[in-house]
Amino acid sequence: MDYAATRSRVEGYFDRSATKVWADLTSDAPVSRVRATVRAGRERMRDVILSRLPDDLSGMRVLDAGCGTGAKAAAMAARGAEVVAVDVAPKLLEIAAQRLDPALRGRVTFAARDMFDGGLGRFDAIVAQDSMIYYGAGDLKAKLDALRGRAPLIVTSLAPRTRLLTVMFLAGKAFPRSDRSPAMVPHDVDRMARDLDGSVIERVTSGFYISTAMELRA
Repeated sequence: MDYAATRSRVEGYFDRSATKVWADLTSDAPVSRVRATVRAGRERMRDVILSRLPDDLSGMRVLDAGCGTGAKAAAMAARGAEVVAVDVAPKLLEIAAQRLDPALRGRVTFAARDMFDGGLGRFDAIVAQDSMIYYGAGDLKAKLDALRGRAPLIVTSLAPRTRLLTVMFLAGKAFPRSDRSPAMVPHDVDRMARDLDGSVIERVTSGFYISTAMELRA
């Protein structure tokens, strides 16, 4: 499936089928034990990604690419950044805007845009947590390479090629369902980092949540 088709499926899933699921997962609402492990893993990955940025972000313009319900955007704004927070799912952006501390609203701009849209301009840093995990290696490398010309620092997380994720990916392709979450595409993250002159930062494993942080610097 090419980039445009995958992006359309991601948009449909997060803006229609899974809005409440993700609203609950990214809050303190009660969730199942399995989803609790995913929540813990996502929170750890968020901390890993944010740790690659300076503590003081004053004067920096940062893109939160695939911001979801806005936790990272809020954290970066609290550290002084001007944040452009984009997502393909307008309903998730509505939740993000509602959750944002009123004191930070002047520092965050939410927009329903493609995270790779060149019209968003240049940034001091780009962060993308689990928002690039649905795309094939060819599309992903090309998009990341293009982003490098727009920011000296990019920190993203990808699905690593583990036995579990590979089995889940193949099962999803063999038994597709229209209401299923778009399939994560496992990657050889070490190889991708080498190909892009980047570095692998940390793998986070928490129950069914498995993701690897990768950093690209100019």
